[in-house]
Amino acid sequence: MQQGVEVKEAACDVDFRGVNEETFWIEAVDDRTAHHEAAVGRRVVGLALVCAILFGLATLVGFAAEAYAAAPALTAAPPGPTRIVGTPGTLVEIPAAVPHEAGDMVDSRIVPDLRWLAARYPIFVTDGYSGPLADGEHIGCDECHASASDHLNGLAVDLVPTADTTVCDANWLPITALALWAEPEQEKPVAPFRWVGYEGDAGHGCGNHLHLSWNHAPAKPYELAEWVEVFPVAPGTARKSRRKKAAPKGPKGGVVQATTGGVGTHSS
Repeated sequence: MQQGVEVKEAACDVDFRGVNEETFWIEAVDDRTAHHEAAVGRRVVGLALVCAILFGLATLVGFAAEAYAAAPALTAAPPGPTRIVGTPGTLVEIPAAVPHEAGDMVDSRIVPDLRWLAARYPIFVTDGYSGPLADGEHIGCDECHASASDHLNGLAVDLVPTADTTVCDANWLPITALALWAEPEQEKPVAPFRWVGYEGDAGHGCGNHLHLSWNHAPAKPYELAEWVEVFPVAPGTARKSRRKKAAPKGPKGGVVQATTGGVGTHSS
């Protein structure tokens, strides 16, 4: 019995006088506050991540819009009234003054325009004439263009920024500026351009490439046009490249020049 009394007395030694209803309530509130603060913290972190993702997407998507908004300030002044060049043209290698893929060629009559453009916009030509040469060699991208493309006549070029990028970023601002200069309103290119392929045109646009075609007389694929429309350039900008490429030799089979009762061309 003495042992039982000692146990009871030990149990009774616990002091519950400092524990009351208010104490339990405060502890409960503190516990709920901690859970609430943790939940709020998780929500803040989640919201920050969502905002970061949305900001990144908005930045990428907004580059094209930003390019169009800033482009007018980058455009060059118009070169002046256009003119028709009726003298025969030839296929020539694009000069070094115009950054381009090695071996790219165009109709000689648009070379001064390309020089003028390259002096004002940081452009890189990825393709010019596409088709066979007189020596049987093929140049350009045969499968990249439509069957009636001006690339087949040497009167079109595909342009990208000089910086190697396929992302629509700040490097494309000058290209966008050039596109707006050549075509201020969709499907309404200004002379001497026949067609401008950029935003709104499938397979073209910021991050892809800009296509420029020059107005010219009707011509069959791989045939040089009888006349080409160009814009005048300042004296000195139409100088020929110092390095002249030898005329291709060999049997006919590509683009050749021949008179047919006047200024004209044909391919055989």
